[in-house]
Amino acid sequence: MAVYREKDVFERRNAANEAKKALLDRFKARPSEDDPAVQERKAQRQAIIEAREKRAVEKERLLQERLAREAIERAEREAAEAAARLAAEEAAKAESRAREAEENERIARLLADEAERKAKRDARYAARKARSGRH
Repeated sequence: MAVYREKDVFERRNAANEAKKALLDRFKARPSEDDPAVQERKAQRQAIIEAREKRAVEKERLLQERLAREAIERAEREAAEAAARLAAEEAAKAESRAREAEENERIARLLADEAERKAKRDARYAARKARSGRH
């Protein structure tokens, strides 16, 4: 069985220094800005960014077109509803006028019938008075 041995301060310091050195070496080994591979990656990223911007602009344009189309459809629908409502109101008014005219005609007929009955009754009364000899 292995015995666990704790590292002393010097070993830890040396390990930290080696880690720092390895990190610095990795940083120094990075290609420079004028390296063709770096330029290629940079160009690819720029192309991706431009394509993303184009898609965003196209998406916004389509959204604006859809909103405009919906606004036009809503306006047309509201205009059609308003026209239908006006037509219904006009039809209701016409029906009300027709009903009122029928009612007036019925009342006129009733008054005419009543006047005719009164005239007949008055004629009978006058005939009865004439028969009895009273004036």
